Amino acid sequence: MKSGSFPTQLHIGIGALKFSARLEEATAPKTCAAFRKLLPLKRQIIHVRWSGLAGWIPMGDLNLNVPYENNTSHPAPGDILFYPAGLSQTEILVPYGGCCFSSHVGQLSGNHFLTIVEGKEQLAEFGRRILWEGAAEILFEAS
Repeated sequence: MKSGSFPTQLHIGIGALKFSARLEEATAPKTCAAFRKLLPLKRQIIHVRWSGLAGWIPMGDLNLNVPYENNTSHPAPGDILFYPAGLSQTEILVPYGGCCFSSHVGQLSGNHFLTIVEGKEQLAEFGRRILWEGAAEILFEAS
């Protein structure tokens, strides 16, 4: 990769499951730019509490200073959202099925900044694992 150039795709690893995701730079440029600065990012992902079929990466008080852009409450499987804090803590949502993004204070909307483009067929297995086996390590890295 040339100096000063940035990947448009990322690799995501959740245990043995591997995914490729496209950064949604045209519709969430500030979120994508801020997220790139965190790479590589290793966290724990757990099953959501209120949102349906998704994994949740709590990020506490992390503030990336990004506005709402391309935000939604109803992501499709593989449409990854970043919630920049406000009513709830900063978090990332990784849906594997039907989902309405929510928290203990009600419905939220997050910035759709990543879309899984390879490995979608593994999303159901990802969901099964975090629901029945518990927290898993997730790693986001540049291609």
